[in-house]
Amino acid sequence: MTQPPAPRAVLLSGARQIGKTTLLLQAADTLLRGGVPGANVLYATFDHPILKLAGIEAVIDAWREREPRADGPEYLLLDEAQFIRDWGTWVKHQVDFRKDRRIAFTGSAMPLVEADQESGVGRWHTIRLTTLSFYEYLQIKRLELPELPRLRSLRDLFDWKATDFYRVTERAAPYVGHFHEYLVRGGFPQTAQVDSITQAQRLLREDIIDKVLKRDMTALFGVRRVLDLEHTFLYLCMHDGGLLDMVDLCANLEVKRPTAQNFIELLEATHLIYRLAPFGYGKDVLRARFKIYLADAAIAPAVMLKGKAILEDASALGVATETAVFKHLFARYYAQNVRFSYWRGKRDHEVDLVAEVGGELIPFEVKYRAQHTGARELKGLVELCQSKRIERGYVVTKSLDDLGLMQGLAAGTQVMRVPAPLMCYWMGATELPGPSV
Repeated sequence: MTQPPAPRAVLLSGARQIGKTTLLLQAADTLLRGGVPGANVLYATFDHPILKLAGIEAVIDAWREREPRADGPEYLLLDEAQFIRDWGTWVKHQVDFRKDRRIAFTGSAMPLVEADQESGVGRWHTIRLTTLSFYEYLQIKRLELPELPRLRSLRDLFDWKATDFYRVTERAAPYVGHFHEYLVRGGFPQTAQVDSITQAQRLLREDIIDKVLKRDMTALFGVRRVLDLEHTFLYLCMHDGGLLDMVDLCANLEVKRPTAQNFIELLEATHLIYRLAPFGYGKDVLRARFKIYLADAAIAPAVMLKGKAILEDASALGVATETAVFKHLFARYYAQNVRFSYWRGKRDHEVDLVAEVGGELIPFEVKYRAQHTGARELKGLVELCQSKRIERGYVVTKSLDDLGLMQGLAAGTQVMRVPAPLMCYWMGATELPGPSV
């Protein structure tokens, strides 16, 4: 906000309870510490019934009646801006005609972006926030753990020696238990800091079911069939990380396809799910099935009242890990025009994630299992690497011993095994020098 690359507003977009308000207040604190006069910084939340009723112009007028303006630009920090009437038109007008104002606003729902897409083009820069990474989770809990080496990029691992892998394997042992707790507790700052996992999951469930599905959906989208929407979300929680079978969903929930399709788009708009398209372009993608990931691995066990039971269920633990790995990759690379998809071959062999970076394909296969992962379990990865002549790929494993280069998997392809706790730690801890995966 102090040195904008272009004259635009800033939109912080993300799910409820992930820290958007905290970021705005931290921004206000930084501005004040940097010498900006307090009279020129306004924070207002339009979740408040009186501010919502009054409207943005009345709020600014009341502010200026109380606080005469000082020299320099005004900074407006507007929380829950989706409740501002005709917010898109207002922001457009401010950006076009009030060069003395710098605006940051938040929204828990993507209609914020979609509703006024045309008028908003070039008027605001969107920063999409995800839940805490594993690295951030460890930081917020202030855990003292052995220090791990930092990576600029996962590509650095291909230059490591055998002794480097061995040293990291030894140091990473204490991280595994915390990683499993992270999968159950989740990456929401509030629940991450609650001592009781049962209490953390109850808070998460109330925020998602009660506030998003029952309140936001009604207030922002006019959803009337809240129970059907809730059932749709529960169905997706039971099929997290899987291909979406619309026929099965509609038959099970007794809803029509357009209704189910609308519900899924709304759940994506409120940042509760991600949809992953199949690899390819054109008609093939339009006709194919999407893969659904929840916004955080802890959502499914919290909503399904499973507690820590997923840690004893190998299949559920594998799904939670794949969800966490996708979220970490998405959070790190989405702003750098990295396209994510999944791949399916002619023999129904699959690759969980494929990142397209500057014309290069980089596959990720998640095999979070006790057994050692070899070529037999990676037929999809081998087929994809051979058909597309891919130079390198990654297999996300469970055991810390499963760290290092795989030999002889596919000719001309280097495949690196990386244990999931290390993968998620490095994805959250690394700097962002550029889109090198």
